[in-house]
Amino acid sequence: MPFPTTNQGQSAQQTPKHYGITSPISMALPKEADLVLTQKLVEALKPYGVFEEELELQRRILVLGKLNTLVKEWIREISESKNIPASLIDNVGGKIFTFGSYRLGVHTKGADIDALCVAPRHVERSDFFTSFYEKLKEQEEVKDLRAVEEAFVPVIKLSFDGIEIDILFARLALQTIPENLDLRDDSLLKNLDIRCIRSLNGCRVTDEILHLVPNIENFRLTLRAIKLWAKRRNIYSNILGFLGGVSWAMLVARTCQLYPNAVASTLVHKFFLVFSKWEWPNPVLLKQPEDCNLNLPVWDPRVTPSDRYHLMPIITPAYPQQNSTYNVSASTRAVMVDEFKQGLAITDEILQNKAEWSKLFEAPNFFQKYKHYIVLLASASTEKQHLEWVGLVESKIRILVGNLEKNEFITLAHVNPQSYPGPKEGNEKEEFNTMWVIGIVFKKLEGSENLNVDLTFDIQSFTDTVYRQAISSKMFEQDMKITAMHVKRKQLHQLLPNLVIQKRRKHSTEGIRSVNDSSLDLSLDSDNSMSVPSPTGTSATAAKNSLPSHAASPQRSSGPAAVLSDALGKTEMAKGTSPAVEAAEGTKSVTGPVGSRSAHALKRSSSNSSPPHLSPQSVKRPGSPLSTEQEKKLKVEEDGLVAEDSGTASMEMQNEEDLKTDTEIKEVDSTGEKMPTTQRMPSADLSDVALLPANPIPVVKNSIKLRLSR
Repeated sequence: MPFPTTNQGQSAQQTPKHYGITSPISMALPKEADLVLTQKLVEALKPYGVFEEELELQRRILVLGKLNTLVKEWIREISESKNIPASLIDNVGGKIFTFGSYRLGVHTKGADIDALCVAPRHVERSDFFTSFYEKLKEQEEVKDLRAVEEAFVPVIKLSFDGIEIDILFARLALQTIPENLDLRDDSLLKNLDIRCIRSLNGCRVTDEILHLVPNIENFRLTLRAIKLWAKRRNIYSNILGFLGGVSWAMLVARTCQLYPNAVASTLVHKFFLVFSKWEWPNPVLLKQPEDCNLNLPVWDPRVTPSDRYHLMPIITPAYPQQNSTYNVSASTRAVMVDEFKQGLAITDEILQNKAEWSKLFEAPNFFQKYKHYIVLLASASTEKQHLEWVGLVESKIRILVGNLEKNEFITLAHVNPQSYPGPKEGNEKEEFNTMWVIGIVFKKLEGSENLNVDLTFDIQSFTDTVYRQAISSKMFEQDMKITAMHVKRKQLHQLLPNLVIQKRRKHSTEGIRSVNDSSLDLSLDSDNSMSVPSPTGTSATAAKNSLPSHAASPQRSSGPAAVLSDALGKTEMAKGTSPAVEAAEGTKSVTGPVGSRSAHALKRSSSNSSPPHLSPQSVKRPGSPLSTEQEKKLKVEEDGLVAEDSGTASMEMQNEEDLKTDTEIKEVDSTGEKMPTTQRMPSADLSDVALLPANPIPVVKNSIKLRLSR
């Protein structure tokens, strides 16, 4: 694969065009040292599998060619069935376009391909999901074929000769589809339905990016480096509030515009320089926005009030312009800006020959970074249910992060984009678990205050949103559960596989051999950043862990909370710690301690259901006032721990360095109380989700409460 390390003088002569909305910062030509550093960057990237071999590349081209032929055949058949004149049928056309990382030329080994099927006006979307679907089904090379017609951007997913492909559909208002069709032409959007416009958006944005950079090869190599760095630093995930592939591409493209003659080694350094000092929320724009008078919604904070609250706007260059980073929160932006600053410091060293490129790609130890973590567990009884459930839960985790950020005692909530298999339950029933870990930073205490921090509300509103979405989309099954618990740093090894913890403690400089079998999946190039967020519902008052009633029994909880508790309790007892049985009035304690210098009692909970609006709130936070009825229902033990809810974590802060935690999961009466729809408090933020059905699922009510004292 050729790399742009020579003839830079010539490329400089060929860039009279003005790129971007401002003039360049520097037109400086590369020096010999820059070319050497660029070649070293290429060598440093190779062990991570970011470059695809020529044979694999040719295989992709062959597969796309076959797919393109199938599309033309299918459109011809449809045309004949609809009595299109024979003179038109011969030239009716139809074409497969690509977008995303493959179109940008930065896909990694094993990455999927994002494709778009463009058809003339007489071909309906329903034809695509029926006759074309059936045609694909007949192909020997096609496996794992599935249609997602009701998605925000409808798609057919398949594996063609071992290559994963997502195919969107767009029907243009044209009689025929010419081979040289340029999808950047805004007039193509006239008279199209919104689903076709959304489907076209990915191709239009990708093509615009490639037309807005001075040197495509320099851009590609720089983007490969930045994408690898972002994945290694755990900040590559549009769905969780970081940046997706298209957003990273636009940041790199803007850097290329500002330094049009620079090679990749310089551009990587300038990338960190520019965006570590960028004054967010000033938007990143690759070109001046244009209005095509098609009455489509575009990003414009002057007109749309909600656009004014976007924290890190990166605006797509194709009409209708959108913010690709609407998911970014205060925490995720803070994490990314900090990473930009660290990247700048490392590349400063590299340019001064004080460090190698490998240092930039060292993976941080997320599990040592914070003192406190929230562990979120999603489980289902079958693999198919689990895949659907995990997808839904993951798409809503950013809501939980947003809720935690609003808590007045939390300064940062950092979710690790990498998910992990959850601990297995110790019974014969098969269950599929996935776990996410969120690092929490609490505000430092001033003076000798004693503060109770209640995270119950934050987590309850999140789980309520997930359950409502699952019910309204008719995907919910009784065995789908979510639970969350507070875990200290030293307890994480009890929940996470030792393999993961150990590998993340190692320096990547100890050997690239660990890269291929690490938990990092470099093939995950799919990016949802071009999708406008679908409507979701969040209730400020839902039960924190809306678990079905059969998730718990009076004898023993078998839900995810029990699995997490087992993982913690068993490890500590294996160390020889004696179980601490601490029975509150009317409750039973059945588990041993969690290991810490202070006594940690793990107690089982089997509370089936409580009306969500009765959730206790020991710390008042904006938007979550306590009612007097709620306060009456609180049962506070003498030591300040709330005993009525399950999953309670109480924390005493002796000083800034030593935090003691008591985690309690207690059994209470399991008389599954139903949650009437009339008791649901309205949501001020996302009120467009259907109400719960008349007979909703019973829920287990869990809470996480932390006591912070000086």
